[in-house]
Amino acid sequence: MRSVVVMIPAFNEEKSIGAVIKAIPRKIGKARVKVLVVDDGSADKTATVSRKAGADRVVSHRTNKGLGTAFRTGLEESLKMGADVIVNIDADGQFNPRDIPKIANPVLGGKADVVTCSRFLDKRLEPEMPWVKKFGNGIFTSIINFFTKKKFTDTQCGFRAYSRETALRTILFGKFTYTQEVLLDLSQKGFRIIEVAAKVKGQRKGKSRIVSHWWDYGAKALIIIVRCLRDYKPLKFFGAIGIALFALGGISALFLLYRLLEFHKISPYLWVVYMDVVLIILGFLLMILALLADMMDRQRKIQEEILYRLKKAEIGKEKD
Repeated sequence: MRSVVVMIPAFNEEKSIGAVIKAIPRKIGKARVKVLVVDDGSADKTATVSRKAGADRVVSHRTNKGLGTAFRTGLEESLKMGADVIVNIDADGQFNPRDIPKIANPVLGGKADVVTCSRFLDKRLEPEMPWVKKFGNGIFTSIINFFTKKKFTDTQCGFRAYSRETALRTILFGKFTYTQEVLLDLSQKGFRIIEVAAKVKGQRKGKSRIVSHWWDYGAKALIIIVRCLRDYKPLKFFGAIGIALFALGGISALFLLYRLLEFHKISPYLWVVYMDVVLIILGFLLMILALLADMMDRQRKIQEEILYRLKKAEIGKEKD
């Protein structure tokens, strides 16, 4: 019998997590469902409430390590529990546990490797939320779409389903969040990612346990995206900057050369000569760095393959 593990990263969610766990269906078709709670260093009774509500397993961090770290722990523990499909859902009740089959079925049926819930795919289900959050989501989604060549409508939503293979292949570094990083990681590895529309609450009750201010979230998420682009597309990342600086310095130098030939002097633009030299040298060095980083990227892929094989050996018997 196939197994679906619903993992719930949680931090101080004793008031809502019990209801979420109790509403999770225990079978999806012929697949059995287990519930895993990752207690990310909660100071309240999140772990106790989770066990009483029927969680099959509760893993606790001694201190709060961040949603990204809790998500990685959840993937690892889900694989150890024998998951064929892993569904991630929030502990605050923002998502309806009854929608889990809708998210999990395309992966169970082999139609997708990853299914992510979209709040904006179906306009009829679009939730009410502050314009600044919707605007920020649109900006990040556009950035992700540009680099992955996809047409996602929502890259911030954490309600997702992952196949066993994608969980084994996922490499994440961000401690703060994971939603954008995992899409960039799995997209560049060629996995099939689809969106499914579902009704979601636009705002949670009370203050977010993860985000203190929207600009704080935006800054940290942007840093994660930039790091991903640096790691996954180093030739384009460093090469584009290098070419831009080299071209800027070169074009400016040509204008100065024209001035020298035409008027036999460069002044009062002597300072531009020094700037052009810096730009051309810096641009050239960045282009060299791009080539070196591309070579290192090949080594990274080899190391990821080794890590993947080690994970499979550690977890145990391989599954088709």
